[in-house]
Amino acid sequence: MTRIPPLPYDQMDEVAQKAFDTLEAYGSFANWSRIAGRRAPILHHVAEMLTELRDDDVLPRRALELAMVTVSKLNACTYCVSHHAPLLQVTGMSPEGVDRLPEVENHPELDDCDKAVVRYSEAVNNRAGRMRDAEVSDLRQWFDEAQIVELTWRIALCGAFNRFNDALQLNVEDEVEEVQA
Repeated sequence: MTRIPPLPYDQMDEVAQKAFDTLEAYGSFANWSRIAGRRAPILHHVAEMLTELRDDDVLPRRALELAMVTVSKLNACTYCVSHHAPLLQVTGMSPEGVDRLPEVENHPELDDCDKAVVRYSEAVNNRAGRMRDAEVSDLRQWFDEAQIVELTWRIALCGAFNRFNDALQLNVEDEVEEVQA
């Protein structure tokens, strides 16, 4: 049970309702939106940013979903793993492959680029201030600087979502299959 009651749609102001609709078109995040909707600027800016990043399509979907699942599993966020594991499966990873993350050694479904993304996600999430320059440089063979910036932002943002969701004990939506982190 959430620590803050979800705000019904008809009690949201116009800004929050518009953002709610935008985020619903992005994915099944009604429970998150009904909590964030208590502060319309949060819901508005998150919906706008996520939609714009998706529409720009700068970062390959597999890299993005690998990062999201890795970070969410490291932070044990069931809400985010439940939402992103199926999206990672759409990119070709099996449920068993998802379960093995964030393990990279001897992971049969990860190529060298995938492994670099998983390692980088762990580094940003767990030790951002103590990373080596090589951990960023290692990504350059697959990603340009704009992609590395977005990947880093999305990893950090995912960590923030994990903390928000867990602190307020958000429930996974009924239509989303719950996957333990």
